[in-house]
Amino acid sequence: MEIGIYTFADVPAGKPEFAGQRLRNLVEEMKVADEAGLDVFAVGEHHRADYAVSAPPVALAAGASVTKRIRLSSAVTVLSSDDPVRAYQQFATVDGISNGRAEIMAGRGSFIESYPLFGYELDDYDALFSEKLDLLMKLNEGEKVTWRGQLRAPLNNAGIYPRPEQKKIPIWIAVGGTPQSVVRAASLNLPMALAIIGGDPRRFKPFFDLYREQHAKAGHNAKDIQLSLNMNGFVSDTTANAKAVYGAAQMEVMNRIGRERGWPPQGMDHFERSTRDDGNLIVGDAARVTDRILQLHEVFKNTRILIQMAIGTVPHNEQLKAIEILGSKVAPAVKKALK
Repeated sequence: MEIGIYTFADVPAGKPEFAGQRLRNLVEEMKVADEAGLDVFAVGEHHRADYAVSAPPVALAAGASVTKRIRLSSAVTVLSSDDPVRAYQQFATVDGISNGRAEIMAGRGSFIESYPLFGYELDDYDALFSEKLDLLMKLNEGEKVTWRGQLRAPLNNAGIYPRPEQKKIPIWIAVGGTPQSVVRAASLNLPMALAIIGGDPRRFKPFFDLYREQHAKAGHNAKDIQLSLNMNGFVSDTTANAKAVYGAAQMEVMNRIGRERGWPPQGMDHFERSTRDDGNLIVGDAARVTDRILQLHEVFKNTRILIQMAIGTVPHNEQLKAIEILGSKVAPAVKKALK
């Protein structure tokens, strides 16, 4: 199983001027993750004051220049409000700089700021994604592309450059729990990443079951199946320190977003419940985090897990320590157990 991290490169609330330092920290985190032996580093796309990355390929290209083996992905590319040609060119550029380590994780996004920002209508939310995903996959097939859709200008034998170092850039579909998205990913034989940000993770098992069912129904080879869990968590030298560092930061972010979306406020008692075996947070020392990853694998049989550890105000030095522990202690223990 592949083990990695993803991040939105959070900026402290009300301090957008911190974005430059956060981006420099981000590049250092990619370097440390690579040196620690992690498999994947993924960067999200947001267009808000509380996140530093609006252009994941730019951040990933910076990371590509200081890393050697770790795979570099978006988490996610908001494809509905992007242009697939430009997105593909950018990730092909990252692929060249990294010597074939780029991935695209495409999704519709959990925030909507990018739609009016780039002139798209929310009424076309799903239609935009479906059509642009079709074009993105077409671009991955070869350098000359002829394509026609309803919401974007057609292409007629257009050359798409640069071409990636890999034969094809891996394209993952990120879903948040809608069956239609699961069916689409499975039918297209695309890897799927499921984000779990609340509740008992086991309630999401039917989505993995549905993926496998639809994948087989479409006639695809079961050996092609790649499924990722994307979850929040943190690891430190002790479970007590992991909770102390991560708890307040996690609650601040969830309550800030919750106020926007009408969620009830959460306190530290909720955080503690969320770190249990039936919770959505993977928090603890190396042994505890290893056990939780193995417990989840027993349920989901996932091929990858990505953990979001740099949330809110988690200090940079604590984040670097967490990355090193995840790569040097947790990942080897998990992989040894799953042999």
